[in-house]
This record gives sequence, structure tokens and C-alpha cells, in this order.
Amino acid sequence: MKNALITISTIIDRLNERVGRGVAWLTTVLVLVIVYDVAARYLFNTSSAGIVELEWHLFSFIFLLGAAYALKHDRHVRVDVFYQNFSPKKQAWVNLIGTLLFLIPFCVVAMVAAWKFTINAWTIQEGSPDPGGLPARYVVKAAIPLGFLLLLLQAISLFIRSLLTLTETARSYD
Repeated sequence: MKNALITISTIIDRLNERVGRGVAWLTTVLVLVIVYDVAARYLFNTSSAGIVELEWHLFSFIFLLGAAYALKHDRHVRVDVFYQNFSPKKQAWVNLIGTLLFLIPFCVVAMVAAWKFTINAWTIQEGSPDPGGLPARYVVKAAIPLGFLLLLLQAISLFIRSLLTLTETARSYD
């Protein structure tokens, strides 16, 4: 059983590592798009709705698809006033309970809510309402449930690793 849990957690971790590293390259693309936008505005006094939308589309992909990677590497927002001083066992308890009571249910609710939203956007092939905007807004909306699915998977991995930490700790005291 332990080996199966470790295998599941490892597969999830590898998936989110690959996705996270891939998404990280979008930050470079985003910086280049922003530099182009700023140069176009201030040097040539021109702007484009499509460029502005591309900026927030890229940011959306980075945020949504990179959240699981951030959780995997413990780079998410957390109030560390107490947690950083906890023992590994207490940290595992915090992670286990927080994941089970808050993170997993939140991911499920977000995925269910986003699913209808995404299906509707794909059905109507939603694009930008702005003249000159990007035509495929539905692709960005599809990243919402996908991002929460990746986050849910990483939450499961965190839960497994926390559970294993607690069971190993319990065994070491027997």
C-alpha cells in the first residue's frame, strides 16, 4: 500500500513539475510582450487591445497552471508565523488537515463551477468583445478547470506525503 501511494504521489509530482517548468517559460514571453507594449505606447504612441489581452491571457495561464507547481515546491501563500517552527510531524498534521478540509473541497467546487463556464465559452467559441481583441478567449477559460485539476492532484500528493510522514513518525516511536 505504501509503495502504491508513493508511486501515485511521484507521478503527480512529475506531472506538475513538467507543467510548471513549461509554464515558467510563459513568464519570459509575458515580459517580452509587455516590453513591446510599453515601447509601442511610449515610442510610437500606439496600442492594441489584442496585445493588452495577450498580456492578461499569458498571466492567467501562468497563474492557473503554475499554482500546482507552487504548491509542490511550498511556494504558495501561507501564514508561516507558527508553521515554520513546527516539527515535521506537526507540519504534516497541518498539511493533512488543511488539504482535506480546505484545499481539496475548494478545488472540487472551483472545477465544478468553472466547468459550465468553460463549456459555454467553447460552445459559442467566445472571443473578445473588444475590437482588435483576441479571438479565442475560450482557450483561457479552459485553463480554469485544468489549473484547478492540477492543483487538486497536487493536493492529493501533499495529502499522501503528509499521511506517510505521520505514519512513519508513528512507527518510529513504537
